Amino acid sequence: MRFDRVWFNARLATLAGDDLGIVESGAVAAKDGRIAFAGSAADLPSGWDAAERIDCRGRWITPGLIDCHTHLVFGGNRAHEFELRLNGASYEEIARAGGGIVSTVKATRAATEDELVATALPRLDHLIAEGCTTIEIKSGYGLDLETEARSLRAAQRLADTRPVSVTTTFLGAHALPPEANGDKDAFIDKVCCEILPALARDGLADAVDAFCEGIAFSPEQTARVFDAAKAHGLAIKLHADQLSNLHGAKLAADYGALSADHLEYTDEEGAAAMAKAGTVAVLLPGAFYVLRETKAPPVAAFRKAGTRMALATDCNPGTSPLTSLLLTMNMGATLFRMTVEECLAGITREAARALGKLDEIGTLEPGKSCDLAIWNIERPAELVYRIGFNPLHARVWRGQ
Repeated sequence: MRFDRVWFNARLATLAGDDLGIVESGAVAAKDGRIAFAGSAADLPSGWDAAERIDCRGRWITPGLIDCHTHLVFGGNRAHEFELRLNGASYEEIARAGGGIVSTVKATRAATEDELVATALPRLDHLIAEGCTTIEIKSGYGLDLETEARSLRAAQRLADTRPVSVTTTFLGAHALPPEANGDKDAFIDKVCCEILPALARDGLADAVDAFCEGIAFSPEQTARVFDAAKAHGLAIKLHADQLSNLHGAKLAADYGALSADHLEYTDEEGAAAMAKAGTVAVLLPGAFYVLRETKAPPVAAFRKAGTRMALATDCNPGTSPLTSLLLTMNMGATLFRMTVEECLAGITREAARALGKLDEIGTLEPGKSCDLAIWNIERPAELVYRIGFNPLHARVWRGQ
């Protein structure tokens, strides 16, 4: 058998199955951008050959990293709100005073598509430099059809500008725009009947998200958004139970959502419902850290229920200006007491599951996209243990 490339003399963390899937003296082979072989080098097909052979010199290979929850495209920044929080203001106080999401909406509406692409690229480049090969990007800073579409087009253009896979999520029910005059139901009508159908028609969104919270939208309003998403064949995700328990996790599970995210206030019933539905718990330690929260997500309840857990940066201008999946893992371990295995799976296999793409990415298995991260480490725990250190040796996207 002739391959395009073979990486040999490597140690693999395949993430296949339900553990790290460690293979000593391993090899990965690529053909036409996909993994043709991943396993012990001794098991390579007899008589194999390759156009290019790459000696990894004992380095570790993992699947390419996946950031399954970001708000990467936006205008402006909110450094001043960071200062306000340092002086004691809460997230809710800032939002109710006209700051928070609405302040970013104003800056995003004023930005051109080219400007949105240009300002997002440095953030994307930092993630790529740490081995990220797939990223989810949400809208939600437009809150009108024109700006939501412009933001999603900018997100899609990033995939044409850099060697990275991008999935897009419409987060129209993120906050109430100023022109809504406080009428949440009327705005949800607009999201469901005007904005969402137009974005679906133009192929700008792969999924639909909402912010189910006291300062955002009620479970009933969120359910209306989900019904509209299902009517247009779009997958569902949810910002749930971040600041209070409105039973968003269970609502997401009831709708068969790919994921429910944040989840600090999720109860055991919500965890069990997510496990039963196959809805992934996406934990976001960056926001927990920046907001100086004290109630961590119920990791023990998720373990007990068998709920799959992913990790993501939640890169956004207000509550998680984070562009490092490596630091995200360290935070997941330190703040949420996740294990090394849970952290690594959380930014590979389970992140792929949270995007509905586990059949394509997330593990080193034949048939999947050949997205690899090759590391200068002695053991996988180093990827979680170190802070502010990037041991990436090489990144491979679709076999290149």
